[in-house]
Amino acid sequence: MITALGAATAPPGTESLEVSGAVWGVTLGLAAAVLLFDVVWIARRPHRPSTRELIVALGAYVGAAVLFGIGLWWVAGGQLATEFYAGWLTEYSLSIDNLFIFLLIMARFGVPEHLQQFALMVGIIIAIVLRGVFIWLGATAIDAFSWVFYLFGIFLIYTAVRLALDGHDDDEEYRENRFMRLMERRFNSTPEYHGTRVLVRIDGRRLVTPMFFVILALGTTDLLFALDSIPAIYGLTREPYIVLVANIFALMGLRQLYFLIGGLLQRLVYLGLGLAVLLLFIGVKLILHALHENELPFINGGRPVDVPQVPVIVSLAAIVAILGVTTVASLLRTRRDRSRAAATEGGGSAEGETAEQ
Repeated sequence: MITALGAATAPPGTESLEVSGAVWGVTLGLAAAVLLFDVVWIARRPHRPSTRELIVALGAYVGAAVLFGIGLWWVAGGQLATEFYAGWLTEYSLSIDNLFIFLLIMARFGVPEHLQQFALMVGIIIAIVLRGVFIWLGATAIDAFSWVFYLFGIFLIYTAVRLALDGHDDDEEYRENRFMRLMERRFNSTPEYHGTRVLVRIDGRRLVTPMFFVILALGTTDLLFALDSIPAIYGLTREPYIVLVANIFALMGLRQLYFLIGGLLQRLVYLGLGLAVLLLFIGVKLILHALHENELPFINGGRPVDVPQVPVIVSLAAIVAILGVTTVASLLRTRRDRSRAAATEGGGSAEGETAEQ
């Protein structure tokens, strides 16, 4: 069962989580069943989902995540539940950033609209499996080397600075990585899609369809984003179970977000900057945590450094505030720009009418 071990086995003021093999099995089994149902249902009936369908499904996923956090609070304590909510919100916000690239991938491969839902679903399943490997590697590294938090923190701060300076370029085309170029050279492909099929036989030859490359591109691209998101969530919780469940809930709702907020993404002009602030905050938090547990001999003689720690409730409040301010500021900026554009067009039309008269 899931139990809070308490202060006897955890540092003072913290809670720890012990998860049995049965709980891991039930969790992974439920997630696999939901994902398998989605894939089979979508494959049998490929279509562009209606707004009602998207809202219902997204509401179910979000509601399930909220209920999971409440259940975790009841069973294991408020701190672990707060860690879950902070990690889930962080993964969700970083996943939204992924949607920019997903839109470019769909455009690059010319995926018909009614097939995009299937491609996203299978790509998300690949991403969950690959992230599971990353989560396990991260947990193993943390258990073996406490100084890995220095690396995580420095990497997140570097990523935050790069994201703040680069931002988003909506006109930029999707650039295939080496793996994708290798796959396209290795496999012969049909020029057209064959529904949701990834493999077909034509004139006795077995060929892959463009859907095969789309799914690979979605899955492997998300893996690159995991390089940021996995260290970020380990800055909020050290529990692999919470890290995995937060990632599953965030990715399972990503398909609905893709269709619901595709247009809204263009209005979130400060999303890159907001995520940069979020990653910077977590990166600094990781550095402080690493100093607090320091074992490196060239820092303070290998002794822990007395630095302030950021409570998890403060982290959750900071995440909510950063995302809220980013969204509001983006929408205000977009509305102001549209008002100015409308005023300019109106002024130009009025001048043109005056000149004609």
